[in-house]
Amino acid sequence: MKRHIIILAAILLAGIGTAAARVKYVFYFIGDGMGVNQVNVTETYLAALHGRIGFEPLLMSSLPVVGLVNTYSATNGVTDSAAGGTALASGHKTKNLAIGVLEDLTTPVNSIAAWAQASGVAVGVATNVAVTHATPASFYGHQPKRQMYYELGQDLVHSGYDFFAGSDFHRPYTREGEPSLHEQAAAAGYTIVKGYRDFQRRGRKADKLILFQSDAANAKQESDCLPYTLDMTRDDLTLEQITRAGIAYLTTRGKDGFFFQIEGGKIDYACHRNDIGTAINEVIDLDNAVRVAYEFYEQHPDETIIVISADHETGGLVMGCGPYELHTELLRFQHRSIDEFKWQLRNAYTTAPKRFATSTLIATIQKDLGLDAGIPVSDSQRERLQHRIDDIKAAIEAHASQGYAQEGQQAVLDRINALGETAKHILSEAALISWASGGHSNGYVPVYAVGPGTEVFQGRIDNTEIAPAMARIAGYTVN
Repeated sequence: MKRHIIILAAILLAGIGTAAARVKYVFYFIGDGMGVNQVNVTETYLAALHGRIGFEPLLMSSLPVVGLVNTYSATNGVTDSAAGGTALASGHKTKNLAIGVLEDLTTPVNSIAAWAQASGVAVGVATNVAVTHATPASFYGHQPKRQMYYELGQDLVHSGYDFFAGSDFHRPYTREGEPSLHEQAAAAGYTIVKGYRDFQRRGRKADKLILFQSDAANAKQESDCLPYTLDMTRDDLTLEQITRAGIAYLTTRGKDGFFFQIEGGKIDYACHRNDIGTAINEVIDLDNAVRVAYEFYEQHPDETIIVISADHETGGLVMGCGPYELHTELLRFQHRSIDEFKWQLRNAYTTAPKRFATSTLIATIQKDLGLDAGIPVSDSQRERLQHRIDDIKAAIEAHASQGYAQEGQQAVLDRINALGETAKHILSEAALISWASGGHSNGYVPVYAVGPGTEVFQGRIDNTEIAPAMARIAGYTVN
């Protein structure tokens, strides 16, 4: 490892001095949970849609620089997003759960975003989950535990960065006796706009800007993240819109360039749930955001770098489970995430339990998930689904016999969740995809890059090497 670091340092010193004077615009994309197989399965799926065995390249994997990244943390062979994000942001490994501090949980470390700010460029930090989640927080926060959302929100406000975007602050964003994080942000000079239309109306002229999901859209679900791509409506803020808004805003700051970090955080969510069709669509969603940055790169090729990587792999995703085949093309019939499928059924029952019809469950499974409607289902798989439906019927009858008492409702909701879990497993089985767990793994993650000096990311590197190398390419002072 020491030899590898010495070699990389020599390459950096020898190869990027000329680039540093020219690079003004830095894009840093992070696909949370996006291992090499998450990219591979997405490209395999896209090829299968065209009737081909092989792959249809995403834009990010088509960039000229490709490498592999190690992700272990300072204390664990398998990292969490806090330690992984801190390594990607600052070049320092730390203890799992820690944000922007060393493993002593006390010594703060600055991120590339702070280095960029100190170097006089505009800074943006964006995500499609809450802005105080682990990955974005690693670029401005310094806390011993990632769950300290209120304190991380205060770190965000105190950072003074130009632009933030995401679904909202993570709850709780208030504390008894203290102003809410929204109020603290406003007091610090931030204008908070809600949704892309509000950004277009009010955002460009703000002194400092925070772009959140609209209140109406957030009211439909918890505000901790944007909906999955499969579940979005026309009113929802998208990662592509966030990227466009960030570029439009940061280029008007009157500063000598910008640093812009963008996270595709819901890849991780989908992979934690082993929801393969949803995960694929989240990778595509991140690639669409990268495409927006690439459009900017094409206009400023000598002044722009784009780097894409990930904090860790999630789920232990494997393409293949038994037969030497894949049927990812079947996943085109999945039209709703498993989370949304379960939520819709739970909501329908809690809203009107007496009108909840178990006779429509098979039709709902076919319509939303494509099982037995485009995706073949075996007799044994059909029996598993029917067993779950029978369990729901029994729980509903018991609830009714109790006069719909509150304590009986949870049993119904638990069985609805179990139906969703069974359907989820059948989707992976149909595509011949397997999962090792619902957690993270130590699998390699990719790094893709384009722009002056980015050839240093080729080969196998450690996650601590990315931010310092980007800073040197851009001419930031590392401190």
